[in-house]
Amino acid sequence: MQIAKNSVVSLNYEMYDGDNQLVDKTEEPIVYLHGGYDNILPKLEEALHGKSVGDKVEVAMEPDDAFGDFDPNLLRIEAADMFPEEVEIGMMFEADDPETGEVILFRVTDIADGKIVVDGNHPLAGKRVRFSCS
Repeated sequence: MQIAKNSVVSLNYEMYDGDNQLVDKTEEPIVYLHGGYDNILPKLEEALHGKSVGDKVEVAMEPDDAFGDFDPNLLRIEAADMFPEEVEIGMMFEADDPETGEVILFRVTDIADGKIVVDGNHPLAGKRVRFSCS
């Protein structure tokens, strides 16, 4: 059976960064509804369209097709007293974007001198990635 619109697809993948370092992989297959429903990255879905069970697919993506370009406006330095005492690097916090009102997920990337650096970019923003799928 070929993958087509409204197919339920079970997929294993490995994702590599531009330095060919493994950054993510499925432990169990992911399952999604194929057909442009924004369940997976559009370029990956496009590459899977028409494939059959057992086919292997390799997809290289530029930042625009993957996790977007790095946006320096999403990098912020905030006073430590705005955060809980137990804040640690890697913790995630939600905040409203003052321009759009959207909720953005920020990751703590550094803590020093009473300041906390948070980043609202995806960790792979601005990077090329490659998916190896089966």
